[in-house]
Amino acid sequence: MNWIILLLAGLLEIGWAVGLKYTEGFTKPWITVVTLLIMFGSVGLLSVAMKSIPIGTAYAVWVGIGIIGTVIWGIFFFDESVNAARMICLALILIGVIGLKISA
Repeated sequence: MNWIILLLAGLLEIGWAVGLKYTEGFTKPWITVVTLLIMFGSVGLLSVAMKSIPIGTAYAVWVGIGIIGTVIWGIFFFDESVNAARMICLALILIGVIGLKISA
């Protein structure tokens, strides 16, 4: 169950990372409030998941989910570049996250 909670925490991390972009430097109050709530939810779920998942594994998986999801969001919604180097790096992060899950 804690792995599912960690996955949800990682998905919320994508939400707050993307939300930061939409706050435009915290100048949009409502988006800022929603982003902060998502951030607190993400960290809260991470904390719950760490009850049974080792801290290093949980944190690395959480960040990995956030990185992969945020980069993908940037590619589709912010017209960020797609090139071989970026895709190889994302694949390496994904391999690392899967490896940590398998070895935990």
